[in-house]
Amino acid sequence: MRKKQKQKIVLPPELPPEVPDDEIQVSDEDLQFVDQNRDYAGFVSNLDTKSITKHVTRVADVKDDALESMYERRLRKKSADKDKEEDEVEVDPVDALPVKTLDGKLYYRTVPSAAKKSETEATAASEDNGTATPMVKLTKAEKRAKQKKLRKEAKKQVKETAQSDEVRQAPQSEVLDEVKKELTAEEANEKKKYRLAELGTALLVDPESNIKSLREMLQIAKDGDHSIVILGLKSLLAVFKDILPGYRIRLPTEKEQQMLVSKAVKKTRLYESTLLTAYKAFVQKLIALEEQAVYKCVAMRCICTLLEAVPHFNFRENLLVAIVKGISSQDDVVRKLCCATVKSLFEHEGKHGGEATVEAVKMIAELVKVHNCQLHPDSIEVFMSLSFDEDLRKPESSEVDNKTKMKNSKKKRKLVEPNKLPASENKRSRREIISKTREEVKADYKAASFAQDVAERRRMQSDTLSAVFQTFFRILKHAMQSLVSSMGESFSLPLLAPCLNGIGKFSHLIDLDFMADLMNYLRKLAGAGSQKNDSHHLTVSERLQCCIVAFKVMKNNLEALNVDLQEFFVQLYGLILEYRPGRDKGEVLAEALKIMLCDDRQHDTQRAAAFVKRLATFSLSFGSAESMAALVTLRHLLHKNAKCRNLLENDAGGGSVSGGIAKYNPYATDPGLSGALASVLWELNLLTKHYHPAVSTMASSISTMNTVSNQVSHSNISPQQAFVQLSHEHESFIPASNTKKTSNKRKKGCSLSFPISSASKDELMTLADENAVRNKLSEHFLILDNIVENERLRTELYCTNMSLKLCEQYRKQKKRIR
Repeated sequence: MRKKQKQKIVLPPELPPEVPDDEIQVSDEDLQFVDQNRDYAGFVSNLDTKSITKHVTRVADVKDDALESMYERRLRKKSADKDKEEDEVEVDPVDALPVKTLDGKLYYRTVPSAAKKSETEATAASEDNGTATPMVKLTKAEKRAKQKKLRKEAKKQVKETAQSDEVRQAPQSEVLDEVKKELTAEEANEKKKYRLAELGTALLVDPESNIKSLREMLQIAKDGDHSIVILGLKSLLAVFKDILPGYRIRLPTEKEQQMLVSKAVKKTRLYESTLLTAYKAFVQKLIALEEQAVYKCVAMRCICTLLEAVPHFNFRENLLVAIVKGISSQDDVVRKLCCATVKSLFEHEGKHGGEATVEAVKMIAELVKVHNCQLHPDSIEVFMSLSFDEDLRKPESSEVDNKTKMKNSKKKRKLVEPNKLPASENKRSRREIISKTREEVKADYKAASFAQDVAERRRMQSDTLSAVFQTFFRILKHAMQSLVSSMGESFSLPLLAPCLNGIGKFSHLIDLDFMADLMNYLRKLAGAGSQKNDSHHLTVSERLQCCIVAFKVMKNNLEALNVDLQEFFVQLYGLILEYRPGRDKGEVLAEALKIMLCDDRQHDTQRAAAFVKRLATFSLSFGSAESMAALVTLRHLLHKNAKCRNLLENDAGGGSVSGGIAKYNPYATDPGLSGALASVLWELNLLTKHYHPAVSTMASSISTMNTVSNQVSHSNISPQQAFVQLSHEHESFIPASNTKKTSNKRKKGCSLSFPISSASKDELMTLADENAVRNKLSEHFLILDNIVENERLRTELYCTNMSLKLCEQYRKQKKRIR
């Protein structure tokens, strides 16, 4: 039988103390409030007092003994609580102040013991968790709600603990994932590198069998990693340089694909089509990457290397467009690389037969036109690497000979066979077939032979030359328009200097129809800047270059031209004084002196004398290199013109009083009107004391016009050679001190007992008394200050004297009026 379970005893709550009805007093205000607010107090009348009393007074159905024992337990609990209160620890009176109640009693605050603290905390936790034993029996609905609440709280606690664990593990997992990703990325990159090496090696060993590997290499080169992309591009470049054939690939047409061919032809067609498709994709990839700053240098290097290695292959135009665009780039590395590639194309025309040269020159000409001649000078400097045949402008002698031969042969046939009948139709057809066969054989031979056709080469060179001069004339025309429309404003002509150099180099190939316009442009450009308003338009070097080009054109076309070059001599005469070392190029000035004055040309006596006098003056003003070039030119002019040697004589009236102009005008702009024959070359006497021994030797030899040994060494050199030699020597040249003259000028009472010439450099430096030099300089500047002060005082004195005189005159006039 089941054991009887003990019934729980639920005690009713303690009732409030009973108050007899007699003691209850209701005030009139309470009654009045209830009467006025019956709506609010109506719920009191509706309360079910019976159920309430029943619930409060209900007692469990147990025996009286159990009820008594329960009351006893409650008493014990109360007594235990009192004991616990007694166990409270009292605060030390020394540490705390007492508290005084309203009754006037003093007591000290107490602190509960540790055991009591733990009990109170446990009870509070049990109450919070809902585990406290209720004193009232719960219903089934209340129990279910309580259990649901406990389950929800338990689930919530489990979730919170799981989330806290995840938060703790999250940083570790993220770090581990990142490390794994880096390791996997490095491993993948290493695998790709090894794969590129394997594919490239296989292609180089047997390209026909492994030609499909190019697609995989292209796919690897499209990777997002920077190093893998660069490695892929370089690997593909090395493979294509090795396996590309020495001819252009022509894909078969639809008609050719329908024809029956052998297996070898099919294999070759498949290989060529796959190679061409991969090469096209590679070129497109390079052109696309060239636009990105990260891959620009690598892509341009690959493009330049590819074009330089296989300029005859397909898609050459695409590569040329990218390279020609890069010759005017702001990046120095890219620009120099593209310019070197274009120069290599011009110099090695045997690789492509000259076709790439024509295309590149036309593209550069179009680039100059689009940018309105505002490009880097290197973009035109590449034309200097072009080479043309010397007989390019001459008429073809072979054509003339063939025409004459044909005429003579026809005449002979008419004379020899006048009575013979024409050949039969069979013979005519046979001759036609033979002639056609011969033409086909010649065409096949030309296609198979490496030698280029002469007529085709002449045609390509003519196209190249016309594009080059078209560019040069466009630059000159733009310079002229800028000079006219500038109206005193500054502008830039970056392509003018390389354009003039190119015209000077290819001047012998210029068509005679354009000579007049060219000389007119050069004359105007050489004169640009002669006035004060135009001083900033063209530099001295550019104007000298215009004069040089004009004389080169005249020299190379001497038989066909009859042009007066007097204006260019006038410009050179003025530019000698405008030259400044460091700002202008001395090489250009030396070249102008050589071409215009030293070459085999007979000059007018007045002009020659004017240049002799100006060059002597010029030699006093500038460095040793410029002075030497000027003296070499001066000596050549004196040898050519014997009458100009009268300038070496020190007459009272000058070098030659019998000349057309008796007085020398150093400020004349025209050398023919300067009257230099009436002057004396006193500058040579100063130049003989020049610090450089070469200049002093040359000046002394010119002044005496003697052919000594030193003079012979300088007699055959040109102004350019003299300038180059002394400019190189000037870097390591140390002027020697003239010790003998200083020792002779010393007084007899000099304290030095040894000659100065035997002293070393250190001893000579110690001889200079710094204090004496400082004193002399201070005295000099004091004298200058005194002079300035005296001038100021004199001006003030003059002003005061004038004002006093005016006052006296005014008083006299006033007295007369009175």
